[in-house]
Amino acid sequence: MMITNQQVLEALKHVQDPELHKSVVELNMVRNIRIDGTRVQLEVVLTIQGCPLKAKIQQDIEEALRGIGASDVALTFGAMTAEERAALTQSLKKEATTDTGMPKMLRPESGVTFIAVTSGKGGVGKSTVTINLAAALARMGKRVGILDADIYGFSVPAMMQIREKPTMIDQTAVPPVSHGVKVMSMGFFAPENNVVMWRGPMLNKWIRNFLVNTHWGDLDYLLLDLPPGTGDVAIDVAAMIPQAKEIIVTTPHNVASFVATRAGAMAMHTKHDIVGVVENMSYYEDKDGNKTYLFGKGGGDTLAAQLKTQVVARVPFAQPEENVGAAVYDEDSPIGEVFTSLAEDLIYSR
Repeated sequence: MMITNQQVLEALKHVQDPELHKSVVELNMVRNIRIDGTRVQLEVVLTIQGCPLKAKIQQDIEEALRGIGASDVALTFGAMTAEERAALTQSLKKEATTDTGMPKMLRPESGVTFIAVTSGKGGVGKSTVTINLAAALARMGKRVGILDADIYGFSVPAMMQIREKPTMIDQTAVPPVSHGVKVMSMGFFAPENNVVMWRGPMLNKWIRNFLVNTHWGDLDYLLLDLPPGTGDVAIDVAAMIPQAKEIIVTTPHNVASFVATRAGAMAMHTKHDIVGVVENMSYYEDKDGNKTYLFGKGGGDTLAAQLKTQVVARVPFAQPEENVGAAVYDEDSPIGEVFTSLAEDLIYSR
């Protein structure tokens, strides 16, 4: 039996680059195929040198070729030239943007649901809500990304325990994945947690960059963790993503909910649909089921009434033994269940 070039390419069409999620054939990574009976020699040109997922690519290629009867597979690795990488970036960008340079995911027919998570003030657990809702949606099989747009107070990478930076292919960033969620954050680019000191136009540019220059692939949901309050970023996101829906996070404390009214008023002003209010740190429940309301009661309800919406979730304080050190709660923990139910509501109300 003799294996043909065509058979090799056909088999390798099903092998994906683990980061770009495209076929190694489509990405022109397969070169110099030599066939001797059932022995196959080939070179795989990686998008970046020292690709951490080289072993995975090798294993997938060997399996695919054994599947068509190869008795021996000899693989060598090379790296794309700077020109080839630039060309790949251009083609990825072309795929992601329209002729006017607008991100395709922002078009109404893109099928992406944008959810902006906002709050009136810091410290109410907005990022906790973002990452746990994202993880719950991902557990239900949805393709989810988080854009950590809290450019000054980025905390998502640390909370999701992401140690690696995005892979850069020329100008395109391939986001790291944690808990099944793709994550992009200023935290990956600010050296050693340095404070970012920027104003309006610069911020707008960064958020647009994060949308355009990130290889998000196909998404069902993109959650935006916005800075607290009603500053430049909130205004820019409203202008850039008018179809975004908003979740407003508060605590039961009436001061927090009073301040959150401004974020809600902003959402109404920018014509964003409000999904509802999430009341975080609602209560502490002990082993016997007794609830203690550490921050009082009623903040979420007051806010929802003012914004003519409803409280869509009440998130309790974590039990001491829950998820020590991690901010994403297991799906069978009390907090995990709250987010599962919120994710279900979102999916079925689309």
